[in-house]
Amino acid sequence: MTWSRALKETARSGLTIERAKLTPVIAVRGAVGVAVVVGLCLWRGDPALAVSSAFGAFASGLVTFQRSMRPRPVLALAVAAALAVSTFLGYLTAAHLLGFVLLLAGWSLLAGMAWAIGPVSGLAGTLTVAIMLVTVTLPTSVLGALQHAALIFFGGLVQATLIVVFPVRPWGVQRDALADALAAEADYARRLRHDPVAPFDPAPLMDARLASEVTPRQARRRPVQLHGPRGLAERVRPVLASLADPVVGAPMEGPERDRVRDLLQAAGTVLDAVAHAVRHAGPVRLPPEAMATLEVPASGPMLQGAARRSAYRLISLLADAVELTDEPVRATRPTTEAERGHLLRPSVPRLVPVALRALHREARWSSHIFRHALRVSAVASLGYLLGTVLPFGHGYWAPLTSVMVMRPDFAQTYSRGVARFSGTLVGVGVSGALMALAHPSLYLSAGLAVICVFLMYLLMRTGVSVTSACVAGYVIFLLGIAGEGWEQTVQERIVLTLLGGLLAMLSYALFPAWETPKLRDRLADWLAANGRYALAVLDRFARPAERRPRHVREALLDARAARVAWEESEARAEKEPVRHRGLSRTSATAAGSALATMARVTMIMEAHLPDKDAEPSPGAAAFAAELRPSLERAARAVRDRDRLDFCALRAVWERWDAESESQGVALRAADLLLDALDDLAEALSRRRGGRNRAARPDSDKTSARGVEGTIPPAQ
Repeated sequence: MTWSRALKETARSGLTIERAKLTPVIAVRGAVGVAVVVGLCLWRGDPALAVSSAFGAFASGLVTFQRSMRPRPVLALAVAAALAVSTFLGYLTAAHLLGFVLLLAGWSLLAGMAWAIGPVSGLAGTLTVAIMLVTVTLPTSVLGALQHAALIFFGGLVQATLIVVFPVRPWGVQRDALADALAAEADYARRLRHDPVAPFDPAPLMDARLASEVTPRQARRRPVQLHGPRGLAERVRPVLASLADPVVGAPMEGPERDRVRDLLQAAGTVLDAVAHAVRHAGPVRLPPEAMATLEVPASGPMLQGAARRSAYRLISLLADAVELTDEPVRATRPTTEAERGHLLRPSVPRLVPVALRALHREARWSSHIFRHALRVSAVASLGYLLGTVLPFGHGYWAPLTSVMVMRPDFAQTYSRGVARFSGTLVGVGVSGALMALAHPSLYLSAGLAVICVFLMYLLMRTGVSVTSACVAGYVIFLLGIAGEGWEQTVQERIVLTLLGGLLAMLSYALFPAWETPKLRDRLADWLAANGRYALAVLDRFARPAERRPRHVREALLDARAARVAWEESEARAEKEPVRHRGLSRTSATAAGSALATMARVTMIMEAHLPDKDAEPSPGAAAFAAELRPSLERAARAVRDRDRLDFCALRAVWERWDAESESQGVALRAADLLLDALDDLAEALSRRRGGRNRAARPDSDKTSARGVEGTIPPAQ
C-alpha cells in the first residue's frame, strides 16, 4: 500500500462516526462523580484544586468504561493511585526543566510499555502522562503537591464509591461476553444447515473465557448462570461441526441430512434462548417445536454411525445448558477444583509478577510495544521542549496530544491523529463561542465542564473525533474555572494540538515497527500451535487409556491465541504503507484459510475422541509420529521461505488407509488435515497454476469428500 493510500484510509477511519449502544445511566454516574469532587473543591473556594481533582475523577471514570473483566471499583482506584503518584512526582520536578523532561521521558517509556500488559493498562498509563502534563502547570508548593495528589486519588475514590453504591447491571460485562458466545454458536448452528463447513470466529469464546476468570472474592459472589454455560458452549461447538460435516456426519442429501438440518435449527433456537436468559438474568423460555425436534423420533433413530453419536451428544449438552441456566439466579455454589485451576484470576497484588513478566517479554528491540514506548518517550520530551520554546504558553498541549494519539500500530496512530485534530477544532469552536458569548461564572463553567464529560462518557464508543470534541470543551471550561482566558486557550489548543499530532505521525514514519515483515513468523507460530493441537488429539486415538484431556484443551487455547495473533498482525499489515516484504495479500489469505481448515478438522476429531477402554490405533500413532517432524520442518520452511513438502506424511497416511479395516473418523479427518497442509504449501508456493498434491490412488474417497475442496476458514 502506498503512503497516499494509507493516509487516506486511516483518515477516513478516524473520521468515521459509528452507531453504538449508549449507556446513559452509567454516563450519568461517571459525570456525577466528576461533579461531586469539583463541587466540593469549589465550595472550599480553591479553583486550582477543583481543576486538579476534576482531572483525577475524569480519568478514573474513563478507565471504567473500557472492556475489562476486572471489577470497576478496582480499576478506578488503581488508576487514581497511579495518577496521584505521577502528579506528585511531576510537581517535585516541574520547577526544573531538565529534571521534568527526564521524568517525563522515563514515565512515558513506562506508560508505553504498559501496553504489553493489556489495552486497559496501556490506556491507564497514557492517562497518567496526560494528567501529569496538565496538573503540574497549576502553581503550588510541595505541601500543595501532596494535597493535589490526594485530591486526584479522592476523585478516583468517589468514582469507585458510586460504582459500589449505585451498581448498574452487576456482572453485566461477564453476562454479555457469555451471551455473545452462546449467540455466536446459535448463528453458527443455523449457518451449518446451509453450509456444512461454514466458518466460525472463535473470538466470542475467547472473550467468554476471559470473562469466566474471577478473583477468589468474585468466585464467592458470582451468579450461578455464569458458572456452567461457558464450558458447555465450548463442548457444543465441535459437536455441531461434526454433526454437519459431510465427511464424518450425514450425507449431503437424503433423510439423514434433513434430520441434521432440523437438529441444527433446534440447537440454534435453544442456544439463543440460553443466551437471552444469561444476558437478562431471567429464565430460559423454549418453544415447544424446538423441544420436540430434540427428541428421538418415535420411528427410531434416523442417523447412523458418527452422526448418531454427535446427535445424542448434542441433545445431552443442550439439555445440560438449559438446566444450568434455568437455576435460580441468586443461587450460588462453591467453585470446583477445575475452575480454581483454570479460571482463577490473580488479585491485584498477585498481578504484579505477571505484569513484570509481560514487560520483560516485550523488552526487546524487535517488539512493536518496546518501539512504541521509545517513540512515546522521545515525542513527549521533544513536544514539551518545543511547547516551552514557542511563544504560546501552555506548551504541554503538544505532548499531551501526542501521548493521547499514539498507539503501538501505524493505523491507530494516524487515524487517531486526524480524528483528534478535527474533533479539537469542533470542540474549541463550540466551547470558545460559549465562553465568548455567555461569559460564564465559576459555577456555570463547572456545570458546562460536567456536561461535556457526560457527553464524552455517553458517546465514547461512537468515534475518536466525537470524544475529542467533548474533551476539548471539558478542558477549556475547566481552565476557565482557573481563570484562563478563552481566546488564548482556543488559539493555543488548535496550534499545539496540530503540532502534537504531527510529531506523533512523524515519529511513526521515522521510527516504524512494521508488521508486514513479521507475517511469516506469525504464520509459522500458528502452524506450530495447530500442529500441537492435532498431535494432542491424535495421541488420544493412539493411546486411549492414557487420558489427558487437559493437554488437548491447552493445545486448543494455544491454537486460538496463535490465530488471533496472526489475524491482528495481518490486519495491521494490510494498512501499512510498505512494499511487500513478507507475504502477498493473496498468499496470506489463502494460507490463513488453509490453517483455519486444519484447526477445524482437528476440532472434528476432538468431538469423536475414543473412550478410555477403546482399542489403540496404530495408524494414528504412526501418523502422529511422522506429523511432528513434518510440522517442525514446515514451520522452519515458512520462516525461511522454503518449499513445504508433506510427501512423507502422505505416504504414512496411505499405509494407514491400506491397513485399516474401516473408515474411522480419525482416518478420514487425517486425510482432510493433509489436504489442508497441501493447500498451505500451495498458498506459499510461487507457482500460480495447478494444485501441488500427491496423487490419490483411491478415487472413491476423493468423491466421498464431496465439498471438501471448498472448506472455508474456520476454527
